[in-house]
Amino acid sequence: MGTRAPQGLLLLLLLRLLLPRGTSAGSLHNPGLSECFQVNGADYRGHQNRTGPRGAGRPCLYWDQTQQHSYSSASDPHGRWGLGAHNFCRNPDGDVQPWCYVAETEEGIYWRYCDIPTCHMPGYLGCFVDSGAPPALSGPSGTSTKLTVQVCLRFCRMKGYQLAGVEAGYACFCGSESDLARGRPASATDCDQICFGHPGQLCGGDGRLGIYEVSVGSCQGNWTAPQGVIYSPDFPDEYGPDRNCSWALGPPGAALELTFRLFELADQRDQLELRDAASGSLLRAFDGTRPPPPGPLRLRSVALLLTFRSDARGHAQGFALTYRGLQDADDPAPPKGSAQTPAGPPDGANVSCSPRPGTPEAAIGGLLDGDGRLSAAAAAAVPAAPAARTELPAGSG
Repeated sequence: MGTRAPQGLLLLLLLRLLLPRGTSAGSLHNPGLSECFQVNGADYRGHQNRTGPRGAGRPCLYWDQTQQHSYSSASDPHGRWGLGAHNFCRNPDGDVQPWCYVAETEEGIYWRYCDIPTCHMPGYLGCFVDSGAPPALSGPSGTSTKLTVQVCLRFCRMKGYQLAGVEAGYACFCGSESDLARGRPASATDCDQICFGHPGQLCGGDGRLGIYEVSVGSCQGNWTAPQGVIYSPDFPDEYGPDRNCSWALGPPGAALELTFRLFELADQRDQLELRDAASGSLLRAFDGTRPPPPGPLRLRSVALLLTFRSDARGHAQGFALTYRGLQDADDPAPPKGSAQTPAGPPDGANVSCSPRPGTPEAAIGGLLDGDGRLSAAAAAAVPAAPAARTELPAGSG
């Protein structure tokens, strides 16, 4: 493992565990109330202080006693990240879910994710056992030494599957909701191997699949669920150059409420526009120098068209926004603690941008045999997954 360094509020994903296990342009299962309000639990202030399931894992170190590490109470004097004289799980670096240090030195395993089931990033369905006989996800599979979460998501979107699973840092599997119904959940801390293509992302573990809905990071879609989450293209990877993506948003109701959980665009040439779907009139426009308001944004439109464009340089974390339909424009805010999880889109509602030739995604296809399964030769050619997690890149926590 390397050194955990600051990173932008990411994986506000989100962010990890963004799950909602729900059914929307993002979710296939309906979640209960969440302990986390932010997409990836960045604002989690609960009292979980062990890394294993149901409190049986390793105890967390106190944040005021971890001076050797990048994050401690000393590095958070204003309490922005919720660190202090306690050992509760937190997410100070915008990772996909709350975590904590479990060792003072940075040799071997010195940090772990906390297993807080309701702190899942919407669209991330959790960690599952893959015994291989039969495979946990029964669709096509492939491997890549440049695997990231989004590379696998794109691959499975192109194949027409609902789910994508990453395993052992380099393997990608596709499947359907029926696969998930018979799946065996594993501890969140079992999916802790870094992606070969991105040191700041995790791609499952040995015999463990991190499973996502393929709508995460898609380039276009039709969102009609009562509430949900929309991510920028390529999320949780940075969005690429020359992106031109759009999403139609029309949940039931007389008005809409949007809340941006993450917004990080490169500059003013990368723009997100909100237009009334009926008239085409521009309602709001945001870019790298004009971010959206911090709180809920209420619009009287019953349907929106969201359009995102990036310039030839592109590359930034992007955005994640939650939405909900309101019965009228004066609807009160949802009760504190209510789930911010999507309910699911109609079949085929989300379509991804087509990958460009030469991307790591294309490399995956070349490692499949005639049946679309991972070839034995390809599997043997891929080096064993590393046992350590490399430090996240520096960023603004």
